[in-house]
Amino acid sequence: MLKKGLKINSILTGSCPKCQEESMYVSNNMYNPNYTIKMNDSCSHCGTRYKIEPSFFYGAMYVSYAVGVAFGVAAFVIFYFFLKTDLKTAFIGICGTLLGLMPLIMRLSRNIWINFFISYDKDWKNDIKK
Repeated sequence: MLKKGLKINSILTGSCPKCQEESMYVSNNMYNPNYTIKMNDSCSHCGTRYKIEPSFFYGAMYVSYAVGVAFGVAAFVIFYFFLKTDLKTAFIGICGTLLGLMPLIMRLSRNIWINFFISYDKDWKNDIKK
């Protein structure tokens, strides 16, 4: 569906931003609290280290805020305008949406953050041989 080499592919699938061959996460089940944000240390294909420096993913909190606001606004529009609920019900819908999608928002923000710093390399196989 998504073309390999595009950042959106790595962001939506959670794959390595350099080679896009495997998932950065230990488990595909993001709703298991023990593995929501547990990541592999490096990619087994291209060797890219995911934790570039200590506390690298603290910057993902800023991205998480923006992603959470986007999901909250989308939930409000759906509840208030499409489902024609009152403001109180729309607020409860926003809270439920954000709580239910919290693991997705956490992973998505990490994926976006790491893709700011690491780009796809179509010649990653040649870099390993050197």
